[in-house]
Amino acid sequence: MNKEIKQEYLKIKDKISQEEFLKRMEGMKKEYEDVSFMNDIDMARMIVAEFTKEKNEPLADKKDHKMDKISKMEEGADKLTLKGRVMQISNPKKFTTRKGKEGKVANLVVADETEDVRVVFWTENIKLLKKIKEGDVIHIHGVSVKEGYRGRKEIHLQPRSTIDVLDEDANLPVYHEEITPINSIEEDQEVNIIARIVRISRIRTFDRDGNEGKVASLELQDETGQITYTLWNRDTDLIKDLDLQENDPVKILGAQSRSREGEISLTHSWVGRIIKGDYDVPEIEEKMFKIGDAHEKKDISVIGLVTKVQDPITFERSDGSAGSVKSIEIADDTGKIRVTLWNDDTSLNINKGDILKIMGGNVEFDEYAAEGYRINTNWNSRIVINPESDKKLVELLNEYKKHLEPVKIGNIVDIQDEGEEIDIVGRIVSINEPREFQREDGSTGLVRSADIADETGVVKISLWDDKAHTGLKIGEAIRIENARTKLGLYSVDLSIGKTSRLLEPQKDDLKDLPSFEELEDIIYTSKKIDDLEEDDRNLKLVARVIDLYDPNEFQRDDGSPGIVRSMEVGDDTGSIRASLWDDKAEIPLNIGDAIIIQNPQVKFRNDHLELSIGRNTQINRAKDKDLESLPTFQELEDMIYTPKSIENLEEEDRNVKISGELTEAFGGRILSYRCPNCNNRLESSEEEYICDFCGEETDEPRYLLMVPARIEDDTGDIRVTFFGKQAEKLLEMSTQEVADVIAKSADEGALEEKVEDLNGRNITIIGDANFDEYNEEVRLNPKKIVKIEL
Repeated sequence: MNKEIKQEYLKIKDKISQEEFLKRMEGMKKEYEDVSFMNDIDMARMIVAEFTKEKNEPLADKKDHKMDKISKMEEGADKLTLKGRVMQISNPKKFTTRKGKEGKVANLVVADETEDVRVVFWTENIKLLKKIKEGDVIHIHGVSVKEGYRGRKEIHLQPRSTIDVLDEDANLPVYHEEITPINSIEEDQEVNIIARIVRISRIRTFDRDGNEGKVASLELQDETGQITYTLWNRDTDLIKDLDLQENDPVKILGAQSRSREGEISLTHSWVGRIIKGDYDVPEIEEKMFKIGDAHEKKDISVIGLVTKVQDPITFERSDGSAGSVKSIEIADDTGKIRVTLWNDDTSLNINKGDILKIMGGNVEFDEYAAEGYRINTNWNSRIVINPESDKKLVELLNEYKKHLEPVKIGNIVDIQDEGEEIDIVGRIVSINEPREFQREDGSTGLVRSADIADETGVVKISLWDDKAHTGLKIGEAIRIENARTKLGLYSVDLSIGKTSRLLEPQKDDLKDLPSFEELEDIIYTSKKIDDLEEDDRNLKLVARVIDLYDPNEFQRDDGSPGIVRSMEVGDDTGSIRASLWDDKAEIPLNIGDAIIIQNPQVKFRNDHLELSIGRNTQINRAKDKDLESLPTFQELEDMIYTPKSIENLEEEDRNVKISGELTEAFGGRILSYRCPNCNNRLESSEEEYICDFCGEETDEPRYLLMVPARIEDDTGDIRVTFFGKQAEKLLEMSTQEVADVIAKSADEGALEEKVEDLNGRNITIIGDANFDEYNEEVRLNPKKIVKIEL
């Protein structure tokens, strides 16, 4: 029980207990829960009145204090009758009750010979407004007096209040509805006007002390001039409730004028009223501003074709709130001009090729614009996308649309001007990871490159800074606007910077764009392994995995981790080694798989061509049609792995199959300790290992298992060293198991006897021959153990 309610209870404490008082309060709350104006103190007073009215004559009924005039009515009095003349009636406004239900409220100004007062009609009383109009003399029965805004007295109707319209009373103030011409309105006036709606702005939102505020405006015009009429918050609902449309004649009563920066405008007041009607006001003759005649001018209307759109830029206002600005370019049959959009308007779905009608823009001088001027919009501007009016001009502008069509990628090479802005539509066929770089001013930038293709060709693009973070996927279609040409020695590339836009293609854009699979056939040149040349580009290779190695982790020069995996692939012309980097190293592959490799890099390394498969490369399963010319895995093995005797080996032989007997297998030191960062040999120092190459210390080295030996057949013998998986296969032990045995025994030669037991076994291996300059002999590097037997 708060202080005010307790004071009311104390008046009747001798007649009712506090518990019973509160119980009756709760009952009344339920009874009046839908009555919008009843609060707890009103209910408490009603209970008190029940216990006091039998013995106490109401103050209002005393002859010497009868509240029969507005000036005599006092706060707290109820069940009064008010007589007076209606001077003003507001439009009803919506609100939400404490229970979440929607209600309505309207304000009247009623006057008698003593003074005037605000009279409040609530949801239950709104229907009574149909009985009255400004100037009527009325009786309102059953009203109460309350303290209102800024302590002023107010009259509130009760749910059962009634109204009677009386005959004329000469003693009451006269109602006079004076209509003020727009050009005669001065600052700080309450005026009535009759005008035609020229323009209705969008309802915009703003932050109001943590709550959402709303604002909209009507641009009004009579025969003398034009003025802005502003609606705030719930008053903006009147646009919909009254079905206000442009060109509607309206009468507005009780508008409040104000001056800002030398311009007079009107605001809808608490007692303001908008009335639609057939008023005598001139028709609006809308004059379209021609862009070619640009000069400084306020409040213009213009129609143009959108020829350029830039992404919005956010900024911080002086009050700490966030704002946004966006630039577009429009053109009509006389020229083109930049248009600046602000805040809510930056989120409008405006696309290149749209027809735009802007009403209420200001043409301003702009020293940075090529045309010397720009159109600046404001909160009072109205923007219509693809209007249905002005059909002749719209038809003409639609003819210009064909000049805005994206450039075919194959035609980009014909462009001779650096920095020319163009649009393209294509599919992403390759993309690189972003990389940082240092600008001349010391700041850090970000750039990312990709290849975009359509049915006519491929172009390289460079995405800068924020654009480099854009999520792109290989194969997806993309529309790029405002890309700038960058002339190279043999090609024209595109730069995608701050003013460029990356968009989803429009429906018409996709009409002629091939699928990714179709583009692959257009872009990529199919080659056999034997036909590969260093630096081949846009290459497509159908091959089968004939050997596959475990991934290896490494550390790049910048300290970031990487992963690489080697494999060998073959077709009916030969085989080639391939390195799969990072994400590509994690692709699930098996020996024997038929795959399609698209856009690998062909490099010359260690006297042989190799494939580098990174982010720009695609690996997919081969389709049935691709398998027609691809041998089976067994056929490839027979074709690629040529059997040879040891005496016939030459130092450039690759993928030769050698069979013979293992001899001189040595197990004195079969474990090499490697740096986990750079993979160079480590030197042990007590319990730590130190890398002489990178200087890093580590407790856990990487282990490399190796078994040196010789293979002998009827024609001779040759030195071999089995590494990694091949050595594990020989010993039938994993590298970690070998390391554990050596660590436990503290003996590098702990497995020497096991290794020597390999001598005398027959073995068949696949390997590459090369010349060992140190020992001045040809040696064999095993790649695969085909079989080993006693």
